[in-house]
Amino acid sequence: MTGSDISMTAPALLRQLIAFDTTSHLSNLALVDFVTGLMDRYGMRYELIPNEDGTKANLYGTIGGDGPDGIVLSGHTDVVPVEDQDWSSDPFDMVEKDGKYFGRGTSDMKGFIACALAQLPKLSAAKLSRPVHFAFSYDEEIGCLGVRPMIEHLAGHLPKPGLVIVGEPTDMAVVDAHKGIRSFRVEVTGLEYHSSQTDKGVNAIMAAARMIAFLGEIAEEMKARGDASGRFQPPYTTLSVGRIGGGTATNIVPRHCWFTFEHRTLPDQDVDEISTRLRRFADETLLPDMRAVYPQADIRIETLAQAPGLKPSDDASPLETAVMMLAGRNDREAVSYATEAGLFQEVGIPTLVCGPGSILQAHKPDEWVETKQLEACDDFLSRLVDHISAG
Repeated sequence: MTGSDISMTAPALLRQLIAFDTTSHLSNLALVDFVTGLMDRYGMRYELIPNEDGTKANLYGTIGGDGPDGIVLSGHTDVVPVEDQDWSSDPFDMVEKDGKYFGRGTSDMKGFIACALAQLPKLSAAKLSRPVHFAFSYDEEIGCLGVRPMIEHLAGHLPKPGLVIVGEPTDMAVVDAHKGIRSFRVEVTGLEYHSSQTDKGVNAIMAAARMIAFLGEIAEEMKARGDASGRFQPPYTTLSVGRIGGGTATNIVPRHCWFTFEHRTLPDQDVDEISTRLRRFADETLLPDMRAVYPQADIRIETLAQAPGLKPSDDASPLETAVMMLAGRNDREAVSYATEAGLFQEVGIPTLVCGPGSILQAHKPDEWVETKQLEACDDFLSRLVDHISAG
């Protein structure tokens, strides 16, 4: 089905979006072509910001003039893998059952994109007092990578928007704060030796184990520090070691070991603190003894992915206040997962997170979004268009 003959309802659009397998290691260009067909149909101007090899692209669309202070509806087009998950139906063929839509991306976060696209007929007919932009990115699921060149382009070449709404699943709560995330890979290089001669070798696994134990101590310290705002669950910066590997055989002092870890920091915390402390522990405590035996021993700490937290604003802008009213919310909430919102905020654009579905359904087999949630988001965005329409 092409953009010229599809029903412009959120459920119909969501079904079409789910049918595109946009798992992060694949291209999103077929989905982008579908969406630009809809934009052409309703007079939305757009530009593509491709990745280096042209296999993926960000899509930035505008309707309602070229001025500043527009509203950006932002979402990522990629989804997480379905391999090794036990699905009850084809994850890329949306199924409606028991008041829910099932399929990969229904909650995270093609539901919001579908609701945004469903507003195109109304946006096209409206006399907008400010522009509305769609910002659809790639590679969010592997570290918020794709949106960065789009934000750079926006900040350097386009009128500054007045507000970004990132439509990650919040059960339609309005979120103004979330934790930041950084993930790392640690590579420890020692010296293999016969296990009866441990004094002549450098055991990479034991060095890595000491680093992991040190991270465990930091994790407990973060718990004790807590969250001064009292808004997050869990109420502290979290730290987790996710994978580990190394060694050759039980009777060989292992030359090599690696592990990965991540931390999710409260938005007001120094994001470099944990990795800096680990690097200092490696340099000052571990490496001197390791290099006394083998001068080429080494410990490398590589950053895999990072995204900043979203910090609550001291004074809500009129647009932020309007979003609260239109969403029917009296309070703004905080969440512990990361989104692209902090990256928009870094370039000075007020940003909120609000979208259909629950983060508890994201990344799971039989991912779903309630039909009521999709309806609520559709109604919210329709009210938003009314709010910025003249007459």
